[in-house]
Order: sequence, then C-alpha cells, then structure tokens
Amino acid sequence: MNDCLFFGYNDEPKLLKNKPDKITKPIQFKFENENEKKIKQISSSHYSTIFLFENGKAIEYLNKNDSKQNPEKIQIENIQKVTVDGYNEAILTIEGNVFAKGKDINPKNPNKFINISSLIKNKKDRVIQDIVSGRYSIYLLTSNHNAYGIGSNQFGQLGLKKSQKQSKKPILIMKNVSKIFSGNSSKNVFLLNSNQELFVSGNNEYGQLGLEESIKEENIYKLTKIRNIPKGKIIDIQCGYYHSIMLIENENENPKRKLYSCGYYQFNGLGKDQNTYEFTEIKSSLFENDNIILEISCGDSHSLILTSKSKLIEFGYNQYGQLGTGDTNNQLIPIQIELPELRFNENIYNYHLSCGYFNSFLYYSPFLSFSNLEEDLIKLFKRKEFCDISFKTKNGEIIEAHKLILKYRLNQNQIEKLKEIISKNQLKNQIKYLK
Repeated sequence: MNDCLFFGYNDEPKLLKNKPDKITKPIQFKFENENEKKIKQISSSHYSTIFLFENGKAIEYLNKNDSKQNPEKIQIENIQKVTVDGYNEAILTIEGNVFAKGKDINPKNPNKFINISSLIKNKKDRVIQDIVSGRYSIYLLTSNHNAYGIGSNQFGQLGLKKSQKQSKKPILIMKNVSKIFSGNSSKNVFLLNSNQELFVSGNNEYGQLGLEESIKEENIYKLTKIRNIPKGKIIDIQCGYYHSIMLIENENENPKRKLYSCGYYQFNGLGKDQNTYEFTEIKSSLFENDNIILEISCGDSHSLILTSKSKLIEFGYNQYGQLGTGDTNNQLIPIQIELPELRFNENIYNYHLSCGYFNSFLYYSPFLSFSNLEEDLIKLFKRKEFCDISFKTKNGEIIEAHKLILKYRLNQNQIEKLKEIISKNQLKNQIKYLK
C-alpha cells in the first residue's frame, strides 16, 4: 500500500469524508479503490486535487458541493504529469501532448479538456517535456527548451504587454530555457536558462520576485533578469502568493544545499521575521549537520521542507492546520513536526511533498521501476528529453539526458543498473559523464 499523509484544509475540495474541515495533524489518506495505490504525483489547489498513479491514470477531487460525486476519473491515458492552479488544470502525456481545461484556458467550455500543445504556432515546439502551474496560467517547456504560457496575463505573469490581459493560445515567453518555476497560488513566473541566469515577471507587490527594494512596480510585465542570485546551482524555486523560496546547491560547502527566500514575512512561508526583497538565506540549526534538503514545496502562504534525515520542516500560515503541528498557530521560523511511522527505512528519497493552497501532502512514490525502465528510456529518447548523461544512438544522434537521474532519483546502485540496461540494449556508444 502507498503511504500518503494529509493535513490542512479539507473542504475545497472535500478530500476525506467524515473528517473535519481542519485536519491539524498528519493522517493517513486512503483510497476507496484497491487499484489506486501506487501514487506517482499529487497536485492540489482549491479548484481540484489530482492524484496521478504509476499506471498513467489519474483521478481528481473537484470542488463541488456534493462530495459524493468525488473522485472522478480523468479520461486521458498515459499521463506523465499533472498540474492544477486556481481555475485550470493541465495533463502532460508520455507522448509529449498537453491537455488542459479551465476558466482561463477555455472560457466557453471550462470543463472540457483541449490539446493546448497542438495550438503552438511553431510545429517544432509541440512536443512538451514539462508543465508548471501559476495561479491563473499554465506554462509549457518544450523539448527544444522554449517556454510558453497560456491563460491570464493580468499581473504580467506571461511576460506580455500590460494591455494584453490574456492569451487563449500558448505564446512564446522565452527561448533557451532549462527550467520553469511558479506555484499554484503564484502570480509570477521564474525562467532559468542554460547559463544559470534567472529571469522573472509577474506580481511583485510583496517583493516575491527577488528584485531590489528600489523596484517599486507592483507588476513586472517584461521579463527581468535577477542580478543578485546566491552563488551555486539553482535546484528548485517554489512560489506562494506572498513569497518565493529558492534551493541552492554548492558541492564544496556544508551544508551543500541552502534555502533562500524573498517576499512578505507576516504569517507566511518566508521562514524569517522580516520582509526581504532579495533572496536571502533562511538560517536554522535544523538544516545543519549534513542534513541535506531534498525537496521544498509552497502553498499559498506556507512552506514545507523534506530532508535526508527524515525531517519534515515547515513554517508559515497555519489557520487550517496545513503545517501539521496539531494546532492553528502560525510559525514565522522553521520548526520540525512529528510524523507517524512511515517506511523511511526503505529510502527517504522515495518520499515527496505537495502543497495545495491551504493543505499539505507527504507521500511515498519510488520513481524508478526497473521492470519498465527500458520502455521509459525509449519514450525519453523518442521525445528527446534532455538529461545529465549523454547517449549516442545507433543512427549517430546525440541525446543528452540531464533530467533522467533527477526524474528517477537514482542512487549509485541504480545508476550501475541503468548503465547495464543501456549497454545491453545498445542504446549508447559512450557515456560522457554520470554524477
């Protein structure tokens, strides 16, 4: 059975029947259908909560008055990733197609999925490798490393002119993009290029874009480069309504991963007791002594951190119990909460975080199954997904594989197994490097 813990607001949508609206301590989330056990991913907002399973199928709990209608099956097969924002949701299939629905995507029929990747003008950009939600918008990262956006531009989150409030088709935001960052309650977007340069646009009312304090514009409509980025490799950026958190890695430092945040502090997920307009470090003894930060996740105004020593650390707004502390007291600085016994002895790297607006999930999901790894590799190659390994195929095509290890969270034994499988299938002639 899958381990899945839930805490926080249990009303929009209603996820657990016969439970209170506020669940202040982590409790087990169980599915009624025995086939729905192996979770791959969770995405949640007040619009809906989607559970994606290893078999490529998904169910969603919609925000309806009649909770008996929940959950509903999503009638799309071979799903690779799901993402939900305030009024929209998007589905990425293994083939690289993106189906989306919602008020900002399809205003005339918001309950109908449409293939938004097929609406991209440049046909070479219609294979999608990643999808990310903002509060009222969906972002697409193509296999050619171009970033597109669709939905609302009210706050400049699509990088369009102030006069253009919405885009009903995916519009090119930036080229040469390696990662897109936003959040299901965020009105902004961060774009990282291959040179580790970071660009941002959107709402900056609370300093959540990480720009200098001297920049007074409430909304930034033009992509703007952030100049004061902490040194190191950007691993992740998670965005809330009032704040943004950045995870930076420096191999030669201890701890090698550090957290930085910017935005509005009061009652929110900044991890500090004062406003900050540039990304500054969140300091806490909880992150010391070789305790590596594995994952971060932000809701509307709270933040969760999972570490290599099986610690769940959080801070921020807690009116609905979304911090899991057993009460509804806000936490301005990082604290650790007690968790029920899980399967941490198996591998903490198989646990993942997902924050909705006012709720939180911690769930067990081992990304790699060697029984279907060969099939996964072929699908990755066909889609030309880029990863940290470089392969050369039979026809001489070089396929860089930067995200494969990250996607499957491979340990050293699994990397060796991967080498063996690739070698047996003669999918490569050489491996340039493997970390």
